Amino acid sequence: MRKVGIIYNDIKPVACRVATELKDKLNALGWDVCMATGVGGILGYSRPNSPICHTPIDKLAPAGFDEEMALAIVLGGDGTVLAAFRQVAPYGIPLLTVNTGHMGFLTETYVNQVYFALEKITAGEYKVEERAMLLVQVLRDHHIWWEALCLNEMVLHREPLTCMCHFEVEIGHHAPVDIAADGVIISTPTGSTAYSMSAGGAVVTPDVPVLQLMPICPHSLASRALVFADSEAVKIFPATPNQLVMVVDGNAGCYVLPEDLVQVEKSPYSAKFIRLQPPEFFRLLREKLGWGLPHIAKPTSVELP
Repeated sequence: MRKVGIIYNDIKPVACRVATELKDKLNALGWDVCMATGVGGILGYSRPNSPICHTPIDKLAPAGFDEEMALAIVLGGDGTVLAAFRQVAPYGIPLLTVNTGHMGFLTETYVNQVYFALEKITAGEYKVEERAMLLVQVLRDHHIWWEALCLNEMVLHREPLTCMCHFEVEIGHHAPVDIAADGVIISTPTGSTAYSMSAGGAVVTPDVPVLQLMPICPHSLASRALVFADSEAVKIFPATPNQLVMVVDGNAGCYVLPEDLVQVEKSPYSAKFIRLQPPEFFRLLREKLGWGLPHIAKPTSVELP
């Protein structure tokens, strides 16, 4: 008996309803079904009086989710997809991402098409696309203080009431550089269409093996986005006396002290997306973000006196 998982956003009634219906449908087809919410992939925030707030990345999988699982179906928006990959990536489980939210940039299909998608999957009519993920760690006195898997980006920035910060950034074997800015973003190609794009970074197609360093509101005309090979690890030293805040994928993070080291590198685990048709990234950019649409001003017909 083949095993399949369902991960759903339990605060959305439509996701809860469809998850239950899918479980019954898959059971009728002879599948062993494991269900879980995406809550386990939301890592939470540390606090100054409780700075260690993380679960090791290989301990986040829900009960029953393991190497024997053929695939899992995710019901939710982009946040649920990000959380789900943190839960299952260490086991290499491919995900069919079903949009029950709004933007759904990371989703493959819509909730009203889920049964059609299920027919194609049971017939074996799909492919798996792999996307790079990041391993983000905060080290203090050479010990791991906090860690997480990341599909979009890691953001290290100042707290609201502090001044502009300095970041000493070392990429691979290259000489360290100093960046004066409100913060820095390290993004994957997948994350290049998220916070990094909003901050002025380049959009990178998913098949390019690179990472991107993006300063946030830099205090220099020379500080711009830098794209580099994803084989290079990044070390960030907070060259500032103030406490900083680190956020991963927009929903997990910790405080970073001046003596801490933030280390970011390509994870050995990848995000595996189930694709029902060949991925077409430019079409996705056009449909979701309006990229490449023609902007033609057409004069209105005015009746002359």
